[in-house]
Amino acid sequence: MSTSATKNIPLEPSAVLKVSPSPPDDLPDEPLVTIEPEKSWRVIDFRELWTYRELLFFLTWRDVKVRYKQTLIGVAWAIMQPLLTMAIFTVFFGRLAGLAAHTGSVPYPIFALAGLLPWTFFASALTFSGNSLVSSANLITKVYFPRMIIPAAAVAAGVVDLAIAFLLFLGMMVYYRLPFTWTMLLFPVFVVLISVLALGAGMWLSALNVKYRDIRFALPFLIQTWMFVSPVIYPASMASPKLQVLLRLNPLTGIIEGYRSAMFGSAFDWGAIAISTLISFALLIYAAYSFRRMEKSFADIV
Repeated sequence: MSTSATKNIPLEPSAVLKVSPSPPDDLPDEPLVTIEPEKSWRVIDFRELWTYRELLFFLTWRDVKVRYKQTLIGVAWAIMQPLLTMAIFTVFFGRLAGLAAHTGSVPYPIFALAGLLPWTFFASALTFSGNSLVSSANLITKVYFPRMIIPAAAVAAGVVDLAIAFLLFLGMMVYYRLPFTWTMLLFPVFVVLISVLALGAGMWLSALNVKYRDIRFALPFLIQTWMFVSPVIYPASMASPKLQVLLRLNPLTGIIEGYRSAMFGSAFDWGAIAISTLISFALLIYAAYSFRRMEKSFADIV
């Protein structure tokens, strides 16, 4: 059987395909990407964070699901942890140490629980946000997005636990027959304030943890020490006047005492609250500035 040879037929110059540029009318009215120099004075790019707001939601939901994945009681841990800690504090500090005599008309169990709720949220948010960048190394090295979203998602996930534990606190108030006052409406204010403090401290520690891995070993010791210098198991009024001045320098003092005042309808220490507010926002600004300076090297050393 014979086969026909393939013939190379040359194309005429007029037959060469020519691609002409698109007419100017097809171009978009506005540029798709705008490249501009970074403004050094801008600590937080709120416009960019707003653009990636959906990513913040999905990372927050991911942290919530991962935290309770393959657990027997799931989100009930958000209630069990402060409840069991309250019982231990009541026995050892309320009765044996005699701190119940310094809480006034408020029973010591619910007094301790009122300090444990904001503290548990802060400790959990600080732990997860401080280790958030290292644990998200695969995500950081593959795609660009504002890195601040990662520690912010860890803090936002802690707010879910705080909301669940708050239901336990309301049940305890009913059990001890404590009145509900209008000052409880200030509860969201102190939630925002302690979230700002947790975000500032967590963002700063997460950036340091990328470069210095000693942070993850020092973080549990820092949190444990911070609890005992905060009025979690004791009222700030129990300390001497000189010691109260030092306690006010701890931003958690004004927040926890303000939280108790809002829940129990007692007098607010506005001086301590003002100091806590000032320190919390100052820490957030400093942490954001330091975070942006170190952000460029995260993908290389994480």
